[in-house]
Amino acid sequence: MSFDGRLLANVSVLAAVVESGGFARAGDALGMSSSGVSRAIARLESRIGVRLLDRTTRSVTLTDEGRRLYEEISPLMAGIGDAVTVTAGASAAVRGRLRVNVDSYFARLMLAPYITPFLERYPELSLELVTRDQLGDMVGEGFDIAIRFGQPPSSSLVARKLLETAVVTVASPAYLHKHGQPQTPAELEQHACIQMRNPVTGQPLDWEYKAGRKIIQVKTSSQLLVTEAGTLLSACLAGAGIARLKASGVQTLIEQGQLVQLLPEWAGEVFPLYALYPSRHLPAAKVRAFIDYVVEVLET
Repeated sequence: MSFDGRLLANVSVLAAVVESGGFARAGDALGMSSSGVSRAIARLESRIGVRLLDRTTRSVTLTDEGRRLYEEISPLMAGIGDAVTVTAGASAAVRGRLRVNVDSYFARLMLAPYITPFLERYPELSLELVTRDQLGDMVGEGFDIAIRFGQPPSSSLVARKLLETAVVTVASPAYLHKHGQPQTPAELEQHACIQMRNPVTGQPLDWEYKAGRKIIQVKTSSQLLVTEAGTLLSACLAGAGIARLKASGVQTLIEQGQLVQLLPEWAGEVFPLYALYPSRHLPAAKVRAFIDYVVEVLET
């Protein structure tokens, strides 16, 4: 299939329909009529030979073929626009809306306290933080970037490792004053250990410890089971029990004496933190700016 300017124009119209959610809004964004948008989509579908959009009186959704095409063209379209901006030397490249997919732990403990300087640095940028248990369909849901703990899934997404953080066992001084401090992993079985639900299996997460080559699985229990790390931390601070949390999010609380680290000689699991984004070449300036800022925060 030969390439020409009309094909690029029609592809741009498809992207506008998907990102705006409808023909009328895409027309407003492109300075076209709704019928002009419809004709452009029809020409693109005719050129490719498949239907790309399912249309009803109330909604427009991508077909499976349309979704695959959009996943391929979205980073390319963003790259074209950003390449022009970079080449022109524009100083206001970081602008528009940035949708970021994050888990609640990173959002609450590692990002939210530092977000104001980022917004002040880029006044033309609108930031939308969406907390999710799972990564989901980044491209299909319109996310520009995701920040996630754990090994990234096998996909076409670009994955950049930002740091590795260990899991630490902590409790509040009030809890330890009342119940005593465990000296070995086995003693945790006699304590209230706040449970965290595994979002994949639905079961409480296992507690595992290592000292050298020795690995111990601890059977913990508690009256309290939570589903997200922010609630886990709040409950632990309130003295509800012992918790396991990623060190990078609670180190300041340990230094301030609000939490006490337990069993420091017994290492927990190590989790990498990754930035995930769809563009393999020249990611949008707003994406680069956000990644650079997260790295800056993590290094402080």
